[in-house]
Amino acid sequence: MRATGDPARRVAIVLDEEVISAPQVDPSIRCGVGMPGDSTQITGRFSQAEASDLALLITAGALPVPVEVVEQRTVGPTLGAEAIEVSARAAVIGLALIALFLVAVYRLAGLVAVVALVAYAAVSYAALLAIGATLTLPGLAGFVLAIGMAVDATVLAFERAREVGGLLPRAAERGFRGALSAIVDSNVTTLLAAGLLFWLASGPVRGFGVTLTVGVLASMFTSLVLTRLLLVATLRSPLGRWPALSGIAHEGPVRRWVHRRNPDFLSRPRRWLTGALVAVGLALVGLVAVGPNLGVEFTGGRVLEYAVPSADVDQVRDAVADAGFPRAVVQLSDADAVAVRTEPVDDAGAARIQAAVESVTGSAEEVRDEQIGPSMGAELRVQALVALGLAVVAQLSYLAVRFDWRLGLAVVAALAQDVLLVLGIFAWLGKTMDGVFLAALLTVIGYSVNDSVVVFDRVRELRGQRRRDPFARVVGAAVLQTLPRTVNTGIGVMFVLGALLFLGDGSLADFALALLLGLVVGTVSTVATAGPLAVVLDRRWPGAGRRRTPAPRPTRQDSGAVV
Repeated sequence: MRATGDPARRVAIVLDEEVISAPQVDPSIRCGVGMPGDSTQITGRFSQAEASDLALLITAGALPVPVEVVEQRTVGPTLGAEAIEVSARAAVIGLALIALFLVAVYRLAGLVAVVALVAYAAVSYAALLAIGATLTLPGLAGFVLAIGMAVDATVLAFERAREVGGLLPRAAERGFRGALSAIVDSNVTTLLAAGLLFWLASGPVRGFGVTLTVGVLASMFTSLVLTRLLLVATLRSPLGRWPALSGIAHEGPVRRWVHRRNPDFLSRPRRWLTGALVAVGLALVGLVAVGPNLGVEFTGGRVLEYAVPSADVDQVRDAVADAGFPRAVVQLSDADAVAVRTEPVDDAGAARIQAAVESVTGSAEEVRDEQIGPSMGAELRVQALVALGLAVVAQLSYLAVRFDWRLGLAVVAALAQDVLLVLGIFAWLGKTMDGVFLAALLTVIGYSVNDSVVVFDRVRELRGQRRRDPFARVVGAAVLQTLPRTVNTGIGVMFVLGALLFLGDGSLADFALALLLGLVVGTVSTVATAGPLAVVLDRRWPGAGRRRTPAPRPTRQDSGAVV
């Protein structure tokens, strides 16, 4: 209730910014009378129904729901201007290296791919602006994953064009047609996960789902439509008269190496699976013996705020890190106040932080010292886990329909291994697992599924062409045939992540490290876990990878040689 200032001494009762009653105070009652716990009555000419409705409205505005303020403050950017500049510089360097790599490997086709990637970045950025998205580190993770998938789709189509050979424009068309199935399957599985994360999760996990969805849709358009049109038009122009310049008329060094390999290297799958189990065991030992180093978002911590004459937040952040708190979040909470948010620390640690701030600002008077709860609360974590679990189930169901349940189960097993390995490595290294790490872990899942889907799409194709070959040989051939795509895509993505790892620090460096680890273990798990497990399942329940429709007519690369 609040007084209206009416000379007649009325008191307004307001619910949701609407006055529901404005009774006049009895003139015999003096101002200031009444203590907490006292009662009063509203009298007048009311019917029983009107009185009941008014009483219901008044009590509805006083529900006995406890409200606890965990934290309330105005904050500045977490990373600071210097870190943002480092991120932008690392992104520019990484994308420039990707462009140079594509041109060096695929020549004219690579130049076309660079133009398409620039268009992809413009389309994605415009879409994010149109929906009013706010870029956060989890959102950045989704964007990095989408860039990787855009590069992967382009490289996959170029490598298929190299396989089929023939006249350049026709080879390009056939290359994109041959890669269509793998591109669609990998992108659909990613979209399923992104959609469920957006629908069911909240906070930073939802932000990851938004940017990933936008990025994947933009990458599918640029890869399947724009790159294809530009490449075919370029190859039909006078520039297409020189096959050596095209970039798709010759074999690369990786493919020449593949020709000499024996595809029977998966004939003893249990050896590969034993090695994978040993790696997972070491990761579990790290998680149990060393334990995860959870960040402030999961554990809560302490906020220390100091009044200062003036401050350069980047200098304060460096001083606090040198004092032994590299993971502390330092922000300007006001024009003349600095807030330091860190993990739970004792009074001695708080004194070191204050001394570090004072060494930069000249003086630091403590104005606030409080314990805070975890910002990523139990409800958010449960929502994220539920969304992730349903995303995995949706991916498995899709793969079971598109391929079969054996290959889908092998993909999910490789995905689980990748997550455990990254968690275990971070535990052994003592790295902090915070909200940024969660975003990186979601990206690792995307990379893992994408790589396995590309390989198993080739398994399905070869199983129809080589009906008499043992399944282990078919899987080995599929791994070898997709190896050039794996190597070239991995190198391209590593340029961006490597630049971020070496130029960045703190959260950005750990973010890049987690993604690099995920990229490596995701590639290895496809060979060491997904492939061998599919072979074991096929021996127990034959039929993995068989088409439900008649096999296509063999092309010239199906004569027996591995290409």
